[in-house]
Amino acid sequence: MAKEFTYKGKTVEELKKLSIQEFSKLLPSRQRRSLSRGFTEEQKRLIKKIESHPKKDIKTHCRDMLILPNMIGLIIRVYNGKAFMPVNILPEMVGSYLGEFTLTRNKVKHSAPGIGATRSSTAMATKK
Repeated sequence: MAKEFTYKGKTVEELKKLSIQEFSKLLPSRQRRSLSRGFTEEQKRLIKKIESHPKKDIKTHCRDMLILPNMIGLIIRVYNGKAFMPVNILPEMVGSYLGEFTLTRNKVKHSAPGIGATRSSTAMATKK
Protein backbone atom coordinates (compact mmCIF):
# COMPACT_ATOMS: atom_id res chain seq x y z
CA MET A 1 0.00 0.00 0.00
CA ALA A 2 1.31 3.44 -0.94
CA LYS A 3 2.26 5.72 1.90
CA GLU A 4 0.14 8.88 2.08
CA PHE A 5 2.05 12.16 1.85
CA THR A 6 2.14 14.33 4.96
CA TYR A 7 3.77 17.70 5.55
CA LYS A 8 4.66 18.27 9.21
CA GLY A 9 1.99 15.71 10.18
CA LYS A 10 -0.77 17.20 7.98
CA THR A 11 -2.29 15.44 4.97
CA VAL A 12 -2.89 17.23 1.68
CA GLU A 13 -6.60 17.68 2.45
CA GLU A 14 -5.81 19.20 5.85
CA LEU A 15 -3.22 21.54 4.26
CA LYS A 16 -5.76 22.79 1.71
CA LYS A 17 -8.19 23.71 4.52
CA LEU A 18 -5.59 25.81 6.39
CA SER A 19 -5.46 29.59 6.02
CA ILE A 20 -2.23 31.20 4.83
CA GLN A 21 -1.34 32.31 8.39
CA GLU A 22 -1.85 28.79 9.77
CA PHE A 23 0.10 27.28 6.88
CA SER A 24 2.99 29.71 7.39
CA LYS A 25 3.47 28.41 10.94
CA LEU A 26 4.40 25.02 9.45
CA LEU A 27 7.03 26.45 7.09
CA PRO A 28 10.76 27.01 7.68
CA SER A 29 11.84 30.52 8.69
CA ARG A 30 12.74 31.88 5.23
CA GLN A 31 9.41 30.88 3.69
CA ARG A 32 7.50 32.00 6.81
CA ARG A 33 9.13 35.44 6.58
CA SER A 34 8.25 35.67 2.89
CA LEU A 35 4.58 34.98 3.66
CA SER A 36 4.47 37.32 6.67
CA ARG A 37 5.67 40.22 4.49
CA GLY A 38 2.74 39.64 2.16
CA PHE A 39 2.49 38.87 -1.52
CA THR A 40 3.77 41.15 -4.27
CA GLU A 41 1.39 42.39 -6.96
CA GLU A 42 2.67 39.76 -9.40
CA GLN A 43 2.16 36.99 -6.83
CA LYS A 44 -1.38 38.25 -6.11
CA ARG A 45 -2.20 38.11 -9.84
CA LEU A 46 -0.87 34.54 -10.03
CA ILE A 47 -2.99 33.44 -7.03
CA LYS A 48 -6.07 35.07 -8.58
CA LYS A 49 -5.37 33.30 -11.89
CA ILE A 50 -5.02 29.95 -10.11
CA GLU A 51 -8.27 30.41 -8.18
CA SER A 52 -10.32 31.59 -11.16
CA HIS A 53 -9.02 29.11 -13.78
CA PRO A 54 -7.74 26.02 -11.94
CA LYS A 55 -7.42 23.81 -15.05
CA LYS A 56 -6.29 26.49 -17.52
CA ASP A 57 -2.71 26.67 -18.75
CA ILE A 58 -1.04 29.15 -16.38
CA LYS A 59 2.12 30.99 -17.43
CA THR A 60 4.14 33.13 -15.04
CA HIS A 61 7.42 34.98 -14.65
CA CYS A 62 7.01 34.83 -10.87
CA ARG A 63 9.82 32.46 -9.88
CA ASP A 64 9.82 33.68 -6.25
CA MET A 65 6.28 32.43 -5.56
CA LEU A 66 5.95 29.88 -2.78
CA ILE A 67 4.15 26.69 -3.71
CA LEU A 68 0.94 26.68 -1.67
CA PRO A 69 -1.30 23.66 -0.98
CA ASN A 70 -4.03 24.93 -3.35
CA MET A 71 -1.56 24.62 -6.27
CA ILE A 72 -1.15 20.84 -5.89
CA GLY A 73 -2.04 18.99 -9.09
CA LEU A 74 -1.68 22.01 -11.40
CA ILE A 75 0.77 22.45 -14.25
CA ILE A 76 2.27 25.93 -14.08
CA ARG A 77 4.58 27.17 -16.82
CA VAL A 78 7.46 29.12 -15.26
CA TYR A 79 9.74 31.38 -17.31
CA ASN A 80 13.42 30.44 -17.17
CA GLY A 81 14.74 33.41 -19.18
CA LYS A 82 14.20 31.82 -22.57
CA ALA A 83 11.02 29.74 -22.50
CA PHE A 84 8.14 28.78 -20.24
CA MET A 85 9.01 25.42 -18.68
CA PRO A 86 6.10 23.28 -17.39
CA VAL A 87 6.21 22.42 -13.69
CA ASN A 88 3.83 19.74 -12.47
CA ILE A 89 3.10 20.64 -8.84
CA LEU A 90 3.37 17.59 -6.56
CA PRO A 91 2.59 17.46 -2.82
CA GLU A 92 6.32 17.10 -2.04
CA MET A 93 6.94 20.57 -3.54
CA VAL A 94 4.81 22.42 -0.97
CA GLY A 95 6.86 25.15 0.73
CA SER A 96 9.40 25.41 -2.11
CA TYR A 97 9.68 28.19 -4.66
CA LEU A 98 8.58 27.84 -8.31
CA GLY A 99 12.03 28.92 -9.53
CA GLU A 100 13.70 25.92 -7.91
CA PHE A 101 12.17 23.60 -10.49
CA THR A 102 13.14 25.47 -13.67
CA LEU A 103 16.85 25.85 -14.23
CA THR A 104 17.99 29.12 -15.81
CA ARG A 105 21.35 27.89 -17.03
CA ASN A 106 21.97 25.08 -19.49
CA LYS A 107 24.61 22.44 -18.99
CA VAL A 108 27.78 23.25 -20.93
CA LYS A 109 28.35 20.75 -23.72
CA HIS A 110 31.86 20.79 -25.12
CA SER A 111 32.66 19.11 -28.41
CA ALA A 112 35.94 18.57 -30.24
CA PRO A 113 38.36 21.52 -30.36
CA GLY A 114 38.27 23.81 -33.37
CA ILE A 115 41.01 24.02 -35.97
CA GLY A 116 44.01 25.82 -34.52
CA ALA A 117 42.84 25.46 -30.92
CA THR A 118 45.64 23.03 -30.12
CA ARG A 119 48.84 22.08 -31.91
CA SER A 120 47.45 18.74 -32.98
CA SER A 121 44.16 20.15 -34.20
CA THR A 122 45.77 21.84 -37.21
CA ALA A 123 46.29 18.39 -38.72
CA MET A 124 42.63 17.42 -38.19
CA ALA A 125 40.47 16.97 -41.25
CA THR A 126 37.61 19.42 -41.61
CA LYS A 127 34.06 18.09 -41.92
CA LYS A 128 32.54 18.34 -45.38
